[in-house]
Amino acid sequence: MSAQVSKPFSFLLPRCSRRWPLLLCFSLRFTATVGDRHHCHTLPSDVHLLPRQQGEQHISQSLPNPYDLVKEDPIQVCSDLWVRCFARPPDAPPLPNLTGFLKKFDLWILAYQRACAHHTGSFPARIAIHLPHLRSLLSLQMSVLASPRRTHLWGAVTHLLLRSPADPPSTRPISRRKFHAALQNAPPPFQDRVVQELLLLLLEPVFEPRFSSKSHAFRPGRSPHTVLRTLRSQFAGYLWFLKANLSHIVNAFDSDIILPCVQRGTSDRKVLSLIKSALRMPVRPGASQSGEEKVDQLAKMRMKRKMLRASRKKKVLNDNEPKPDPYWLRTFFGFVPGEAASVPNYGHCGILSPLLANICLNELDWWMEERIDKYFRPSKLDSIWKESIDDSCHNPAWPEFVPSSGNEKTRKMDYIRYGSHILIGIRGPREDAAALKKDLIELCESKYGLRLENSMIEIEHITRGIEFLDHIICRRVIHPTLRYTATGGNIVSQKGVGTLLSITASLQQCIRKFRQLELVKGDKDPEPLPCTPMLYSGQAHTNSQMNNFLETMADWYKYADNRKKVVGFCAYVIRSSLAKLYAARYRLKSRAKVYRIASRDLSHPLRENTRNDAPEYSDLLRMGLVDAIEGVQFSHMSLIPSCDYTPFPRNWVPEHELVLREYIKLQDPKFFCELHKSVKHQELTSPQEYISKVVWDYKVCGVWSKSQKRVKEARKLEEGADT
Repeated sequence: MSAQVSKPFSFLLPRCSRRWPLLLCFSLRFTATVGDRHHCHTLPSDVHLLPRQQGEQHISQSLPNPYDLVKEDPIQVCSDLWVRCFARPPDAPPLPNLTGFLKKFDLWILAYQRACAHHTGSFPARIAIHLPHLRSLLSLQMSVLASPRRTHLWGAVTHLLLRSPADPPSTRPISRRKFHAALQNAPPPFQDRVVQELLLLLLEPVFEPRFSSKSHAFRPGRSPHTVLRTLRSQFAGYLWFLKANLSHIVNAFDSDIILPCVQRGTSDRKVLSLIKSALRMPVRPGASQSGEEKVDQLAKMRMKRKMLRASRKKKVLNDNEPKPDPYWLRTFFGFVPGEAASVPNYGHCGILSPLLANICLNELDWWMEERIDKYFRPSKLDSIWKESIDDSCHNPAWPEFVPSSGNEKTRKMDYIRYGSHILIGIRGPREDAAALKKDLIELCESKYGLRLENSMIEIEHITRGIEFLDHIICRRVIHPTLRYTATGGNIVSQKGVGTLLSITASLQQCIRKFRQLELVKGDKDPEPLPCTPMLYSGQAHTNSQMNNFLETMADWYKYADNRKKVVGFCAYVIRSSLAKLYAARYRLKSRAKVYRIASRDLSHPLRENTRNDAPEYSDLLRMGLVDAIEGVQFSHMSLIPSCDYTPFPRNWVPEHELVLREYIKLQDPKFFCELHKSVKHQELTSPQEYISKVVWDYKVCGVWSKSQKRVKEARKLEEGADT
């Protein structure tokens, strides 16, 4: 089971996420310098430390050996929990006991490994975790499970039970003012991240079977690409689109809204108390900024030159400090769509916040699915959706092709949600879209106690184009030639009229992102600017970074109809920006001279000055003294891949859900009985039994018994024909 189930559960391992710069956490005691004397000061009067109770002291003194508690495979434990949750019916009562999983030390180690991967950039092995860290992790577990009345103190930077391995304690002298500032601006402690990871491991399998298939954000196996493929395969034929932004409602969720929704999935008191304390405990103003100060536009303009100078300055990393993300990845993060950039954050929940938002919005998803079933009204005069709501479009070769029809059309709608942004397609009059907009506002006000403003909901026709996830949904009218065989056997060719759903990447959004990254200047006719962050990097390293960026951009626009155009524009901007950079670095004065020396893809080496006694680049490359220079990709349009039109199944589910369903079906004995009966009824055998029967017939009878039966049946048929 582990070999088959553990592979789809690779999302239990740390996800690729952006690592934010770490701030320095300070120890409980600090040393201040007053004149020429050093005094050991206690904390100020307004800073309250968590007093150690006698029970905690007793627990810390009588901690068991952590190695004795490591007994199970945490991936196997999580896989069993996923199987158990998916085997339950959707309307099953909430799970009563999750505290038993909180008592498993193996899951705490897995949560610690995932938290370390976020802070340090590497996933440590279990055998590589030192004993002091295991003891600190065990003390954190004992503190969380100490008493049902006491809850975990979130954000306790002055009472750390567990420190990050990349955060050594500070022993340098510090003043009282700096200590106050450090406490106010300190990031959330590492131990909170571990508890959040553990709660995410337990709550995600509990609520995934309850979620609707219409939501695609912050869920394993789903991404913006699944949204675009769903739109292409299922949203053909819709005339009106309703797009709504629920960000200000989702960001205003409090404990009175979140906790009742969580209680529908689990009734465990300890888990609910942890979430309740995380939602209601106040957050320091500096802890929610993740080390990035929020300043106004005027202050940004004043600090622009200073920050630019600091960014160009060479920085030496500490021994335990993680390396920052490469330039190509940071550049790609700048192209994140607006719908994916808004990530909710509730109190001290941290990475648990997106899951809580999906739990609360799940009621909206199921409400919309009920509206979809009630709204469906088929019409025999229409060319699509004549009988069932799951009918595909008219031409199976073109799933997105919708033939034209008469005045009476089928009434149908569909719905999709990515985070707090929803998109509804309606095939019907505009009055139905306006009525749905009114009902949606009333639902948000009744369910969540917040009113959705009219400016956050837009009703647009398909001819105007609808922008979603930086892609534009529109349609093209086409006139295909339909050929069919008439009654007399004549082939008739007739011109047809229909629409083709088109999903194109927004070139204006791409230009806007490049302008924010200071790689282009202007809107209508953008001019590339030099790539100044790579000023001090070699030509081989710079080309390699930009190739990674272009490959990622080509993969992001994989399902856009204008993939060649938008990726070609990105390649033009990057290649021109590098050419300007090389012209400034090697004093070549113009891009044309750079292209003349380095070729169109910038793969030939550029030198600042040539000397007769210097060895050639080929000799240095053969000796291994320089890196090979890769040419910038997509220098010609023919090298850019085309759009991926792979059909997307209507009832698509991620791979791990398919494996779970199949595994649960194989565990059912009734399924095996029915399978055995069907095999007997259809006279089907396994290949091993088939070969063994053939060998036995040849050994005993000298001939295959099945062939004898066929010969006898053929003779009987011949005799019957003669008579």
